[in-house]
Amino acid sequence: MSKHLKFFIDGAWVHPIVPASLDVTDPSTEEPFTTISVGAKADVDLAVAAAKSAFASFSLTDRAERLALLERILEVYNERFEDIAQAVSREMGAPLSFARDAQAWAGRAHLEATIAAFKIFEFTEQRGTTRIVREPIGVCALITPWNWPLNQIVCKVAPAIAAGCTVVLKPSEIAPISGLIFAEVMEAAGTPAGVFNLVNGRGPEVGQVMAGHPDVDMVSFTGSTRAGIIVAKTAADTVKRVAQELGGKSANIILPDADLVTAVSKGVEGCFGNSGQSCDAPTRMLVPADRHDEALQIARQAAEKHKVGDPQAEDTVLGPVVSDIQYNKIQRLIETGIEEGALLVSGGPGRPDGLNRGYYVRPTVFGHVTPDMTIAREEIFGPVLSIMPYDTEEQAIEIANDTVYGLAAYVQSEDIEHARRVAARMRAGSVYLNYPDWDTAAPFGGYKQSGNGREYADWAIHDFLEIKGIVGWGE
Repeated sequence: MSKHLKFFIDGAWVHPIVPASLDVTDPSTEEPFTTISVGAKADVDLAVAAAKSAFASFSLTDRAERLALLERILEVYNERFEDIAQAVSREMGAPLSFARDAQAWAGRAHLEATIAAFKIFEFTEQRGTTRIVREPIGVCALITPWNWPLNQIVCKVAPAIAAGCTVVLKPSEIAPISGLIFAEVMEAAGTPAGVFNLVNGRGPEVGQVMAGHPDVDMVSFTGSTRAGIIVAKTAADTVKRVAQELGGKSANIILPDADLVTAVSKGVEGCFGNSGQSCDAPTRMLVPADRHDEALQIARQAAEKHKVGDPQAEDTVLGPVVSDIQYNKIQRLIETGIEEGALLVSGGPGRPDGLNRGYYVRPTVFGHVTPDMTIAREEIFGPVLSIMPYDTEEQAIEIANDTVYGLAAYVQSEDIEHARRVAARMRAGSVYLNYPDWDTAAPFGGYKQSGNGREYADWAIHDFLEIKGIVGWGE
């Protein structure tokens, strides 16, 4: 609790310049469990100044020095692994097993992937008599979300350090405690003063100030498309680089030659994971029209296996969603789906039976969803699946791509060549064939209004680099 009221700036834990605080709510009880300080422009100015000062020397460090730092960060992260998992479970309601096996694990896995990529990353190349040099872009403002806190923090901080950049991080004020623990990890790993800084706060008072700050050279933002547009507009005045990972409405095409039971059951699981709070969740399931009713029954049975309840209970599969705002939005969209004529197959409005408090949502499946319905077009960000029938493969591809988003797409087929042909036509940054394991070396990012830039491993390191051509270098 002592550090919850402080920021980490220039290698030290400091109070905000102007005291201000915000309660952090446990979504399983709807009660505050701690309080954080929230910053303002003066705190951002202090953190950016520290990062700018540190950049002068840190940008000149060699690969060996930065690699050693990343390896120390990984070592301390592993020591604090359980603390991180417990914090994520408390602040966002993730079942403890999921907080360990997915949330905290993701931070570890991305550190490992970044380290592996960094060891062989080429910062220079020769093209004739011209030398191509990749150099750190500068001071980076990192704005991360609440739904995968460690995943997104590490996906930004680790490659920025590998590149030789210095950073100011603003974690989500909704789930900030895991970010504060990560700052403790950075401190314990011996990160040089000013290389990593953390300021908590709300988007308008801290995030937008970071995005528009004249001494910030790059903004990396993960969050909603609405907020991403604000960040991009704010950053435009200083013509800085903006990398964004935004919303999604990902389609899951189940081709006629797929095993329907497996494809539908795993599709439900993929949609509902993390209580549906994943930007790349397969929320639109496209099934052959002649097997639509069969798919609905399979989905209903799969949905009913998702026990909703206390995140600390061993048999809980889904915890609450993160906040009252999210809960109310999801309820509104479920009710809209019913009003617009979708068939409610499972779940529906309200809390699950026996849960009278907490932001718990009934795992919900809709059938007979048409492409024009609200639930087929808006990002719901909850455990709500829309199943849509299609008559031909061409129609399925058209429906899948008929969205302003383009973060991910999913294709299921017993014939891998068939799946590959369909994948080639998906307008999405990631396409997943037959539910593969998570690959932390694959590029992650979106087309269209799902953002720009790519994260994970060497893809992320590239985003934090400028490219310099030294013409006349010689052979």
